Amino acid sequence: MREPDPQVPVPDAPAVPAPGTVTPSVPAPSTAASAAPATAAAAAADAAAPGPAVPGAPGTAGAADAPDSPRYRPDAKHVLLLGTMAALPAVSTDIYLPSLPEVARDLGTTAAAAQLTIAGMMVGGALGQLVVGPVSDRFGRRLPVLVGVALHVVTSLLCAIAPAIVPLVALRVAQGFFNAAATVVAMALIRDRFVGSDASRLMSRLMLVIGVAPLFAPSVGGLIAGELGWRAVFVALALFGTSVWVLVLLKMPETLPAERRRTGGVRTALAGYAHLLRDRHFVALAVLPGLMMAVLMTYVVASPFVLQEGYGLTEHQFALLFAVNGVGLVLGAQVNAAIVRRVSPIRILRVVQVATVVLTGALLVVALTGAGGLWGLLVVLWLVLALVNFAPPNASAIALGRHGAIAGTAAAFIGACQAGLGGLVSNLSGLFGGDAVAMAAVMTGTSVLALAILAFATPAFRRGGAWSLG
Repeated sequence: MREPDPQVPVPDAPAVPAPGTVTPSVPAPSTAASAAPATAAAAAADAAAPGPAVPGAPGTAGAADAPDSPRYRPDAKHVLLLGTMAALPAVSTDIYLPSLPEVARDLGTTAAAAQLTIAGMMVGGALGQLVVGPVSDRFGRRLPVLVGVALHVVTSLLCAIAPAIVPLVALRVAQGFFNAAATVVAMALIRDRFVGSDASRLMSRLMLVIGVAPLFAPSVGGLIAGELGWRAVFVALALFGTSVWVLVLLKMPETLPAERRRTGGVRTALAGYAHLLRDRHFVALAVLPGLMMAVLMTYVVASPFVLQEGYGLTEHQFALLFAVNGVGLVLGAQVNAAIVRRVSPIRILRVVQVATVVLTGALLVVALTGAGGLWGLLVVLWLVLALVNFAPPNASAIALGRHGAIAGTAAAFIGACQAGLGGLVSNLSGLFGGDAVAMAAVMTGTSVLALAILAFATPAFRRGGAWSLG
């Protein structure tokens, strides 16, 4: 018999849309979820109990926590809508990757400076999510994403005419700040409607849509840059942003009715973040997706130089290999979505974090010794990337389940950790030489830190702890 998921003592019922609102993307509600056994609640008292009431929140739990609310189930419409929104920053990164060496040559700068156009977008995304999260809790979900995506389109066009590396980096920071609205609102919409295993499965399914970016975006970007130059890539990004804006305008429902919105301004937002920071288990869980994003982004930022300049691959060969590695990312996310139905998210985290340390360590050994040449490096790298997408959906689902009343702020905090850590850590490989050894060393160190946080900052590995096997 399957043990109850220890991170969710009582299955929450998701939020109900505003009365009278009917949208094509909202499935018909099913019956309300039954209460979890009392033993599950007792077992999760330490790790999963929500914190105290948040200043400015309409209650200690969102409408998604009300026991009488109908329970929505994730479907293809949710995946496509939220996946397209969440994919905007990924496309903005991946479509531009094959152009990095050309940008460095054209603007007369170094490889490390060109990599800052990627890291800068990630850091801008972290700051943007910290702002957009509380704004979406105050004004609803639709307005922030519509404004943010519109400004993404404007900054994309400005990037296309940037005269030098410094203004290009600054514009990429702004681009990341604005398109963060799509990511944080997508996560908040999930918490508005789904909890526990449903939320984790939906987040994993989003990876299928987001995974299209590494499969096709570099090839598309390489083709555009090869025919029209790297500046045309940003025009393509503006067009993609426009399509996302239209999709949100026509299809995205408002999942945060006026009576559930938070009142107040900056002070209320800061109070929300202070509330989250007092929950040490939430903070530890929120950092884990960021560290796994740092592992992924280290590969993303370093691979054009490692594979094209270090191993002599052409832009098209690099795009093909990037797509093959993207298959690993997608498969990993889908395997997680399947097994999370039977295995609790925290147990998946315990196994995956250990396996990631082992594989990144093997990658470092291959890079140092040259064992297997290019193929040896690529095989181990593919296995590492196949594990990267296990941690973020599971850690995020557990963390968001603890703070339903401020889902937008909590989602922003998690997203900011992902983007910020991804942007800051990934650039270290360029500072350490930008070769395969530097890339593997940064990935290994980051995965070891993630395992240490899971082991020492949560009860995940403690016998008798709230999440132990017992």
